[in-house]
Amino acid sequence: MLKADGRVIMVSGASRGIGRAVAENLLAAGFRVSAGMRKPDALPSHENLMSARYDAEDAASVEAWVVATKEKMGAIDGIVNAAGMSLKVRITDPGEDDLDAMWRVNVKGPLRLVRAAFPHLAVSGCGRVVNLGSLAGKRVGTNVGYSMSKFAVVAMTHGVRREGRDAGIRATVICTGYVATDMTAAETGIERQDMSQPEDVAELVRTVLCLPNNASVSELWVNCQFDPMF
Repeated sequence: MLKADGRVIMVSGASRGIGRAVAENLLAAGFRVSAGMRKPDALPSHENLMSARYDAEDAASVEAWVVATKEKMGAIDGIVNAAGMSLKVRITDPGEDDLDAMWRVNVKGPLRLVRAAFPHLAVSGCGRVVNLGSLAGKRVGTNVGYSMSKFAVVAMTHGVRREGRDAGIRATVICTGYVATDMTAAETGIERQDMSQPEDVAELVRTVLCLPNNASVSELWVNCQFDPMF
């Protein structure tokens, strides 16, 4: 297992939900964290924490965040793409605005961060990319638009695995079911306490980040309830 040893991990969507749980978990484990969020003052200060503005829909903010992280922390050893959104889009729904918004945030945002950080991850020799996907990215339910974006995240993760392998970059997509975050606040089909908790998903993220190059996990499926497809 790789140790934290001050490794620098960039975490998007770190102000709340899974992203925040990941940032807090990694800090407690001894990592140095560069937290990207729309409101950089959302997290309490910590000696190993750098907060920066990140907006998945703003390509310039991605580049600026990567540059600032390298300048302040000296390296980039991993990225965790936790920022995301869910809007209901069915095949027969008119218009494309909601679908376009999910594509920008759920797909293009993570892709831009991977591209910008790729040279630094390659220098690390054990660069890591962890994308927060969804079981909706493995099968389609009632929200086909969200599933389309998460299927794309799965595909992107495998692309990173291929292109980064020789440089020691390993990528994992963690596909969750219901997680007790703001995104599932309106869900009435399952009780909040029965959903997976952000802190538990964060433990899985840290585990993946610590796996050596010869123990790569491409996909990790996590569900809080029985699903006959998984």
